[in-house]
Amino acid sequence: MTTTPSLDFHGRVAIVTGAGGGLGRQHALALARRGAKVLINDLGGAVDGQGGSATAAERVAQEIRDMGGEALANGASVTDFAAVQAMVQQAVDAWGRVDVLVNNAGILRDKSFAKMELDDFRLVVDVHLMGAVHCTKAVWSIMNAQKYGRIVMTSSSSGLYGNFGQSNYGAAKMALVGLMQTLSLEGAKNNIHVNCLAPTAATRMTEGLMPQEVLDALKPEAVVPAMLVLAHESAPTRTVLCAGAGTFEAAHITLTQGVHLGLGELVPEQLAARLAEVTDRNGEQVPQSGSAQGTNEVSQAMAAHR
Repeated sequence: MTTTPSLDFHGRVAIVTGAGGGLGRQHALALARRGAKVLINDLGGAVDGQGGSATAAERVAQEIRDMGGEALANGASVTDFAAVQAMVQQAVDAWGRVDVLVNNAGILRDKSFAKMELDDFRLVVDVHLMGAVHCTKAVWSIMNAQKYGRIVMTSSSSGLYGNFGQSNYGAAKMALVGLMQTLSLEGAKNNIHVNCLAPTAATRMTEGLMPQEVLDALKPEAVVPAMLVLAHESAPTRTVLCAGAGTFEAAHITLTQGVHLGLGELVPEQLAARLAEVTDRNGEQVPQSGSAQGTNEVSQAMAAHR
């Protein structure tokens, strides 16, 4: 007797970008196996973003059809908003709705900041950040109208914590966390949940960067459960879920209690002297919105003057 997975996607329509190979392909296959109709988007370019071919997307779409699922292929660049709008319309024309968007498309152009050309910085931000913005904007009104949506941004430990040689990639990936924070607030009233996935996986982007035994442990399939949790109707919202090698963690942006010093000529020196207290993580909070910072600051100021 087999048990039906509780994370079921029958009746759902999903778009996965960068799904022609690697992690995106595994995301698309997993959604399809659990019943979703999936639009496979992939420009079909190299790791650095050069070139393009719809073959990769069509190959994965055919793979899904061969196992009895429903899939469409699309070769749009996520940097082209008009093409992204047409991609979303393709899914709506075929299936009438879009329930899940997994923003997975990305490229790498790694160099130390001193050696990096600004064009390489700009292109990586354009693909990762603006690509996710384009795709999310194209589905946003649809999800609001149907009062349902699940959006997964693909962040990275390089954005959350930094990584040498990836200033462009890290900046874009942390920006996606900020985008998620605000969109989750704006989408809440219409049941649109927005989350971030920070994967560690062996893909074209990580070949040659790690020993083979490490790459063997970091199979893309091991990340997929986190994506399914974040894309399902039972998903949380405003969650940064980290995943790799079958291990799962959560990342939080926290706010310490801080110290009230008020105004005065010697406040800079006082702050320098008490910086350890300001950065002390004892009693820190995970704010529910940006207003928490101002609330904490003003409340301490008011208390000091009572």
